[in-house]
Amino acid sequence: MSTKPLDADLSGTPIDQTKYHSMVRALMYLTASRPDIVHATCYYARYQARPTEKHLTELTDYGFHFDKIPMYCDSKATITISCNPVQHSRTKHIDVRSHFIKEQVKKGIIELFFVGTEYQLADLFNKALPEDRFKYLVRRLGMRCLTPEELEVLKNKSA
Repeated sequence: MSTKPLDADLSGTPIDQTKYHSMVRALMYLTASRPDIVHATCYYARYQARPTEKHLTELTDYGFHFDKIPMYCDSKATITISCNPVQHSRTKHIDVRSHFIKEQVKKGIIELFFVGTEYQLADLFNKALPEDRFKYLVRRLGMRCLTPEELEVLKNKSA
């Protein structure tokens, strides 16, 4: 681990600021919880204006790692389009949100995974389902129906 202070590194290779900013944001909670290291955190965060590979390496040396955000989708076509680097005329009609996701996949921020319909928990909120399927999804989400007595007990605990 390096013990010398960081410098501006004006000659370094610029990197995507999104990755660097998300790692440094994890440090910002310290300003409220640990006043003894506020100065060091703010000093470190000032390099957000122009981070380089050196700064990113320092963050990973300190144990801050940026994992890709998992995103689950039940459409193989959407996943295929988002992973296709070539823009075809057939994809121009697709919603702007899909193109945004495609850009994030390309940058390595989001990783798409296929989820079959039988495991798609969001169906509970946007589809008319048979009763047995509805109850199954409610159980999978950990939801349950509370009786008035249970609600009263919870209310008294929080008061």
